[in-house]
Amino acid sequence: MPDTIDMVDRILADLKKVGGVEACAAASRDGLLIRGLLQKEQFAESIAAMSATMLGAAETATIEFGKGIPYRVIVESEQGRLIAAGAGPKALLIVIVNSDTGLGLILLELEKAAARLKELLS
Repeated sequence: MPDTIDMVDRILADLKKVGGVEACAAASRDGLLIRGLLQKEQFAESIAAMSATMLGAAETATIEFGKGIPYRVIVESEQGRLIAAGAGPKALLIVIVNSDTGLGLILLELEKAAARLKELLS
């Protein structure tokens, strides 16, 4: 039977296969890298920490305004997008997407992957 890390690796590998996804990672809510599939591995830990901070700040802001917990945070730049999505109370998923890809399928697959990760870690 595959262990938890193998299952996280499978979730990330499936997510990385989605067209336009250049990199992805799973992190704890406090910003510690669980696993990552990134071209620049030296940045994996800092991306995990910064993404957890962004998602946490967005959650604080939307709750403060009575809008509930956000599903995700999307940061857009000319060269691409970074999306951080909650995966339950313990984790989040991060994807780096190129700039010329539509987000519809990516967001759908990210939601499915987040549900799988949440279930795995609960």
